Amino acid sequence: MPTHDLSDALQRYLQESRDGMLASLHGLSEYDVRRPMTPTGTNLLGLVKHLAGVEIGYLGDSVGRPSPVSLPWVDDDSVWDGADMWAKADESREYVVDLYHQAWQHTDESIAQLPLDAPASVSWWPEERRETTFGSLLVRVVAETGRHAGHADILRETIDGQAGSDHDDVGDDAWWAAHLARIQESADAHRT
Repeated sequence: MPTHDLSDALQRYLQESRDGMLASLHGLSEYDVRRPMTPTGTNLLGLVKHLAGVEIGYLGDSVGRPSPVSLPWVDDDSVWDGADMWAKADESREYVVDLYHQAWQHTDESIAQLPLDAPASVSWWPEERRETTFGSLLVRVVAETGRHAGHADILRETIDGQAGSDHDDVGDDAWWAAHLARIQESADAHRT
């Protein structure tokens, strides 16, 4: 596969995961997009906020293309206390989503301008493994975005039963109830 085609494929997969990530917010209240859904505090809007910083850090700053937008949690170092994983009360959904869109634009410009073998340096990694390439970081961001979009699907399903864009295409409520019953019956066969 020519390098240009690989860059295009990686950008396409990244965009699909980005779109899935934001789709998880649609139709939910401000409370539901912010509330912690796991014992570690994972929440939908926090995942979006985190991914904005991931893109800006890895695919901007680390490749010599500093972001045109400031991330307050990076500027004040609160990122190291997990401040990128949740939205403060005064950080609106629109603010966080807009930051993510700005990160996309900056990343997409990097993809268009840089070859995959362009040198990169990740300042927050240990010095002995800090040096890498743009392509390696792009693969990392595609994987991380996909992983968090999957987390978002599960969180969304926990909130209102909706999971993924094809939920209704797979089956109606009766189909899903029967499907869940089959899975539970199989699990129950191993209950001790």
